[in-house]
Amino acid sequence: MSDEDGYFGENVAARYDASSADRFTPDAVDPAVGLLAELAGGGRALEFGIGTGRIALPLAGRGVPVHGIDLSRAMTSRLGAKPGGDAVGVTIGDFATTRVPGAFTVVYLVYNTINNLTTQDAQVDCFRNAAGHLEPGGCFVIEVGVPELRLLPPGQTAVPFGVGPTEWAFDTYDTATQAMSSNYVSIVDGRAEHSSIPFRYVWPAELDLMARLAGLRLRDRWEGWSRAPFTHESRHHVSVWEKPAD
Repeated sequence: MSDEDGYFGENVAARYDASSADRFTPDAVDPAVGLLAELAGGGRALEFGIGTGRIALPLAGRGVPVHGIDLSRAMTSRLGAKPGGDAVGVTIGDFATTRVPGAFTVVYLVYNTINNLTTQDAQVDCFRNAAGHLEPGGCFVIEVGVPELRLLPPGQTAVPFGVGPTEWAFDTYDTATQAMSSNYVSIVDGRAEHSSIPFRYVWPAELDLMARLAGLRLRDRWEGWSRAPFTHESRHHVSVWEKPAD
């Protein structure tokens, strides 16, 4: 997916932080930053899809050197304008294939961003790219939802996740291709506006196989950043794959 497609262009970047305000609270950010800082140890961190710096900035504030890769200049320009943004390096590019100099003790990808890669090949490339940036013993971390297919009765392809007086949001799923999209409908000045972002959903076991193809092995999987156990009822997971020390 490219920034030229407009999915994370200026119109999205301008309202991204406000529209995702619940993801910027200390309860949402602090556990993620704490785990990533622990995994980074005394080394460097690399974020795939760094965006406006929701995680990168507080992680850098913990003393961890952070670099990020992102296609969207509109999103990363907002990161650079924030306090501490000048301390976070950014490379514009596709995080599935773009390389940056040096090695890192942790590479991470949060908030379902692996799904922004809309083919299996691109997701496999992402794991290989992460592994190529990691020091021996380093870790690749992904936060992503579990596909909500259990909510789909026969013949239905859509699952609503936001309903309000003037805004509606729903995901659509194609179980034959694992293609999905998040769709947003809002009423502005009496007129309906619709936007849609394509994704590819991916299962935990599929991610584990991608990791093995990249020479990584699963170290931990939790329901979320608080490290609660992952179960068959979990709707999200935070997974950590490790690059063998030798």
